[in-house]
Amino acid sequence: MFDGVNGPESFLTPLPLHLESAVFFETPAEIFRRVHRTLKSRTALPEIQVEYKRFANADSHIRMENGAIQVRISDLLEGAPAPVTEALAYILLGKLYRKPIGAHFNHRYRLYLNRREMRKRINETRQARGRKVHKGPRGVFHDLEKIFDELNHAHFGGMMARPQLGWSHVRSRTRLGHFDPSHNTIVISRIFDDWRAPKVTLEYVMFHEMLHLHYPVDHSKARRCVHTPEFKAHEKLFPRLKEAKELLKKLW
Repeated sequence: MFDGVNGPESFLTPLPLHLESAVFFETPAEIFRRVHRTLKSRTALPEIQVEYKRFANADSHIRMENGAIQVRISDLLEGAPAPVTEALAYILLGKLYRKPIGAHFNHRYRLYLNRREMRKRINETRQARGRKVHKGPRGVFHDLEKIFDELNHAHFGGMMARPQLGWSHVRSRTRLGHFDPSHNTIVISRIFDDWRAPKVTLEYVMFHEMLHLHYPVDHSKARRCVHTPEFKAHEKLFPRLKEAKELLKKLW
């Protein structure tokens, strides 16, 4: 749900002295109840249930049902320091009630998730519990392996190892493609496997995802950088970049 990065600050943002001793001895449910009283001081405190679940990612979910609040948190966060759970409580309850929260809560949570050992655990969990669902590389009009190989030879000297490739099950117009490093897979929206879709748009989207494979996410700053300067510079080398982007704007 939230990814973060390392930074110069500790994720344990200093707390006021009157809260410091309390927060470290509260249960997760008690933390959520305290945060709820802070955010909704004029509202009666509802029943709040907090459970840790075996999700395939560091996801957390919150919902209101029959007047009670149900919180489900990835077991990857079970045992996280209390200030991190507190930050997550502000994030989730703020989302539930559509209330703005302090940026330091997001920052604290992101820093914790981006710790090197946590990123390693998340990646291993994704591989062990998750699976990448797609329809394989051969479509009705296009073969993704052929597209990949052509781009590999033209732009990467043929040196890029081919990941798993597949068409999405859904003809998504919003998620045109994505690279999943945990499963070493590039998935392309099936909207491009259509005779009406200009081939250059498919080639550009594949090229963009290949750049994600070539240039890993930069976690060295206060916020993770998906499109690094090197990524952007390389992307500009795509021969028909402007044309492809204009065509994508008009695609269906």
